[in-house]
Formats: sequence, structure tokens, C-alpha cells
Amino acid sequence: MEGIGKGSAAQVELVNWLFLDLNSYFASVEQELRPELRGRPVAVVPVMAETTCCIAASYEAKAFGIKTGTGVKEARQMCPSLQVVEGRQALYVEFHHRIVEAVNRCVPVTAIRSIDEMACKLMGRERHLSNAVQISLNAKQAIREHVGSTLRCSIGLAPNQLLAKVASNMQKPDGLSAITPNQIPSILFSLKPAAIPGIGHSMGLRLERWGIYSMEELWTLQPAQMRNLWGSVLGERYWHWLRGADFDEMPSSRKSVGHQHVLPPELRSMEQACAVGQKLLHKAAARLRRMQMWAGGLSVYVSFSPRRERRIWEAHTRIMDSQDTVTLSEIFRKLWQECPTGKPTLMGVQLYDLVPSGLHTPSIFSEESKRTSLACAMDAINAKYGGNTLYLGGIHHVRDAAPTRIAFSSIPEFD
Repeated sequence: MEGIGKGSAAQVELVNWLFLDLNSYFASVEQELRPELRGRPVAVVPVMAETTCCIAASYEAKAFGIKTGTGVKEARQMCPSLQVVEGRQALYVEFHHRIVEAVNRCVPVTAIRSIDEMACKLMGRERHLSNAVQISLNAKQAIREHVGSTLRCSIGLAPNQLLAKVASNMQKPDGLSAITPNQIPSILFSLKPAAIPGIGHSMGLRLERWGIYSMEELWTLQPAQMRNLWGSVLGERYWHWLRGADFDEMPSSRKSVGHQHVLPPELRSMEQACAVGQKLLHKAAARLRRMQMWAGGLSVYVSFSPRRERRIWEAHTRIMDSQDTVTLSEIFRKLWQECPTGKPTLMGVQLYDLVPSGLHTPSIFSEESKRTSLACAMDAINAKYGGNTLYLGGIHHVRDAAPTRIAFSSIPEFD
């Protein structure tokens, strides 16, 4: 258990957060339910096609260099014994809720960060490092006993959520690590800036342009410099988080809603892709209404075969604030007329420039009100009788395509 010290009797080490990260989650669920896959390299894919990519890999597959985004053909070359299985999204959501229940037996789950991550705020004596370690061990055992004997997770303990997530990544799989206040900043100096959540490829390039290549160099910046580097107040907040400050994170304002779908071989024609695109738009519009938001823009994007050439077409348009399916579908079809022909392999749509209902200015035309009322009525019927009860006729032959996928920052409820 890396990074966990015993402390002295005179000075009790305190942590405020427990961050739990499930290891190779999708692949682990498949191995739990299919014993013949245990101990073997497993890749989970969205559809059973050689032209798709892996959305998850077991640790046995990762040992061969296979990771999320690796193409299936390439993965088979890297590991000839690879077991490829089609993802079962509803099942992963079911297991997610069961895991949350198991963790709640040990400590209340404060925040769901993704389908395979959750954070728990520690209170009172739970904050004592020795007690937090025991709670972590109890949570691991609860998952094994109440959800699946082969499921593993890595847990991080730290003064705030950001550092707790960093700690959870320090030892995988099945790790338990802590970053205590007296270990800051020395333990961070052993890491690279990319180990900090939120510092991805683009942010890494920006750091390099500033001449920052190490955590120690990042640490020497002043709050104002961090603000300039990030281009927002978020940089200043990072300055405090990296020093162990624990304050509530600003709620993230959602800027877009979208869906994408890898097309199975039987749907890789322009006509079928168009229908799937409209199905994705139906789903996105329904989510928009549930969120009580209106979209000011629509994007459509298509990836074509062969994948290695990375042929992608996309189109964007600004629109009058809208949330009804009929209007958005009409705009989609106009954009689609500009799409070049080819063999589509992936279809995606995105609604952006979102405005909450409270800030939406109603149209002076009665048609908007009628269409919005119709869409809400369809939502109510679909919620009661099933998602494919009512839909526009253009998607009839693909109504079962593009099933619900997991949005990693928003977990669907499981009934």
C-alpha cells in the first residue's frame, strides 16, 4: 500500500477524501460473469467488427500494450490469444449501482465521478489515516462479497478530491495509496504533470510552451501565473488543490449534449447512417428536454472507412434555440445533404451552446410551442412504455440500433 505512513502518536495524519477507481471495469465485469475469461486477455468492443476499436481491456490484455482506442485488428496482432467480447452497457450500469450500494455499507458515497469512479467525503474520526485505511479495506471487501469476487478497485486517500484521485492512480490494480498533508509537495514531485487530472495532451503542450516539464516547475508558479496558464480562475484553484486545500468544486456547466455510434457492418451505407444519425439526435433531444436546456447549435460528424486514413466529415450550424425533435431533425437533414458519399463506420451528433429554460426567450411563433409540447408528450409516453414506443418514421428500420451507451460523466438509472 504505497504512500501510507503510520504517523506518530503526537500527530495524527488526517485525510478528507476517499476516491475509488474500479480496475478495467468493463472487462472485469465480463470476467466476473464468464469464468472462462478470467486470467485471459480480454478486449471489450462496441460492436463485433474487425474495423472497430477496443473500449476497454483487461489487465492481461494491457500487458500486451492493448488499451482503450486500440483497433481490433491491431490488438489481435499484438495478442493473438485475445478474447474479444461485445460490450453490454445495461449490465455495466446495473453493476455500477450494485457497487455504489456495497460502498455505501462502509461509507456514504458523496459523488459519482464516472461509471467506474466515486468519491466519499470522510467525517470526524473517519479522517484519521488509520481509520480511513480500514474503511478502504472494508469497501474493497464489500465489493467482493456483495457484487463480484473478482472485481478489484484502487483507492486513494488525500486532503481533497483531486489529490485523492491522483493517489488512486499511484498503485494499480487493487491498490491503496494515500497523500497526507505532510507528504505535500514531495510526493507530487515524483510524478509528472500528466498525472494530475485535467492535464491532458493539449494542456501538456501548453505547459511545455511555458517551459514547464516537471511537477516541481509547475509548483513554483504563483496563483496569478496559474490563472494565466489555464486562461481562467480554474488555474488558481489548481494552485490551491495541489497544496491540499479542500473546498467545494465549482459545478461544471454542461456546454453540449451528444451521442455517437460505431456502425455495425449491416448499417454501413449512407442511407442507414443517416437514419442512425437521426436516432442519435432523438436521444440527444430527449436528454436536452430532461435537462430543461435549449440548444443554439448542431454538429454532425461521420468517420469513413478505411479507418487508417482517418477520413472524417463534419458540419456545424447555428440555430434558433431549440429542443424539439422535429425541428432538430429538419436541420439535421439539411446538413446531411452536404455529406460526401463513402462507407461510414461511425456516426455522431452534438447539440451545443446550451441555454437553460430560465434564460430561453420563447419564440413569437406558435409552431415552436406546438412542437415542444409534442416532443414532451412523446417523452412521457416513451418513459412509461419504453424508449422505442413513439418515434419519427425516418428511423423505423434502425429503431433498435444505437442502444443506450454509458456517458462516463452521467450514469443512467437502472430499473
